[in-house]
Amino acid sequence: MIKSESQKPLIMVTGANGFVGEALVRFLGQKNFSVRQAVRQIPYEISDNDSLFVSGDINGSTNWLDGLKGVDTIVHTAARVHVMDERSLDPVAEFRSVNVLGSINLARQAAKSGVKRLIYLSSVKVNGELSTEGCSLKAGDIRRPVGAYAISKSEAEIGLLEVASETGMEVVIIRPPLVYGPGVKANFALLLGAIRKRIPLPFGMITTNQRSMVSLYNLIDFITVCIEHPAAGNEVFMVSDGHDVSTADLVVRISKALGKKVILIPVPVFLLVNIALIFGKQGFMARLTENLQVDIQKNISKLNWQPKQSIDEGLMKTLHDPNF
Repeated sequence: MIKSESQKPLIMVTGANGFVGEALVRFLGQKNFSVRQAVRQIPYEISDNDSLFVSGDINGSTNWLDGLKGVDTIVHTAARVHVMDERSLDPVAEFRSVNVLGSINLARQAAKSGVKRLIYLSSVKVNGELSTEGCSLKAGDIRRPVGAYAISKSEAEIGLLEVASETGMEVVIIRPPLVYGPGVKANFALLLGAIRKRIPLPFGMITTNQRSMVSLYNLIDFITVCIEHPAAGNEVFMVSDGHDVSTADLVVRISKALGKKVILIPVPVFLLVNIALIFGKQGFMARLTENLQVDIQKNISKLNWQPKQSIDEGLMKTLHDPNF
């Protein structure tokens, strides 16, 4: 790709055809960045083949050198995420191969190629699954990852910061909570579908918990700030919409965005927890009933960044606008 004088530095986005990566590529293009899209295999459609780099499987031996030529900054969104139908005999090793060894391998090759900054999309799960009432999770908290995915993200963070210390290439780590936006999948999509169909939901008494989320737009806007802001280098950030909601409040907000009346059944929380225990769904129920709040004051004070899109605006975009 030939870069005009009016264009900004060349950014490589890994996982460029993923939920976050695809939207980020579009957003950066609108901001006049040159973008190189790194994907595991050639997608069916792509507007500019000159901007494409096919990495193949991501692990500790992936060769990134051709794709790194001329790159100023990498936004590393590619990762092995939760697998619902896990078939690997050793899922922990699979997570480590992609998320830890693959990320560190990319960082070392990037540093040798002259890349100035690598932005790593991590996860709030590095901090833990829950927060205590009145205490939001902060970027400087002790890591408390639970499960193979979170552990691999935590180990990747540690390895990337070591590469930064050894090479001088800057690393920025971003830990988002639940990300929602057009095309969102998994449990959030199931919730949207249930509300669309007006299926009665037993969440009427889950009104006191507080959960942080981040809209796809707010996350991408923050990533873009981290690409350019000099104070972002070698820092860890949490990110959210800046307004936390209870489960019942979220359901009501989604129903309003859909223009549908929601049916919320007031089932006692302790009963929901006991039912989840019987069916082995404690983790799922904890995400519905417990707190997970993040503190974004560091983003405000250090980078002068605040969320531009409210939760209600983000939900409207999620439900009605494919361009977020």
